[in-house]
Amino acid sequence: MTLKNLVFATNNRHKLREAREMLEGKIHILSLADIGCHDTIPETADTLQGNALEKARYIKAHYGYDCFADDTGLQVVQLGGRPGVYSARYAGEECDPEKNMQKLLGELDGENDRRASFITVVALIEGNDEKIFEGEVKGRILTERQGGEGFGYDPLFVPDGYEESFAQMGNETKNRISHRARAMQKMKEYLLGR
Repeated sequence: MTLKNLVFATNNRHKLREAREMLEGKIHILSLADIGCHDTIPETADTLQGNALEKARYIKAHYGYDCFADDTGLQVVQLGGRPGVYSARYAGEECDPEKNMQKLLGELDGENDRRASFITVVALIEGNDEKIFEGEVKGRILTERQGGEGFGYDPLFVPDGYEESFAQMGNETKNRISHRARAMQKMKEYLLGR
């Protein structure tokens, strides 16, 4: 059986590894480097869906490949849904995950309501067809980092029903229950169910 090739429009090696693990043996995932794309892909929309579509459309328009792209946001109830679409650059344009976590912890200092959700939107483009898949996981924000695995806000987020942060649980568990896993699973079912 020949595996279908799909480009994952991301430069994030953690996301790429997660996607390849989830779709192994089903779909062959190409990286941007695999197709010779070293562009800075625009991400200027004000919604997760808009950003995911913008990235996927860019690859399709400039490189011609069927592809998918994602955007993820952490939505904290106490902060009115922030950081949301700005999660990756919450502490400013020159930020990194550490600065983002510091800002979030500072804003929640002393707050008891620490409910939050991670939401991932995946945009898939095949030929002229565009499909959107969404995954969400609810949980809470810790008062300090726990665990050294994962990336982004993983050391601060504990999903409902678990005692460990995303950064403490292994990839196998996280890839089964995470927001990205849920969105990717929907895409996988769609791709394999036709």
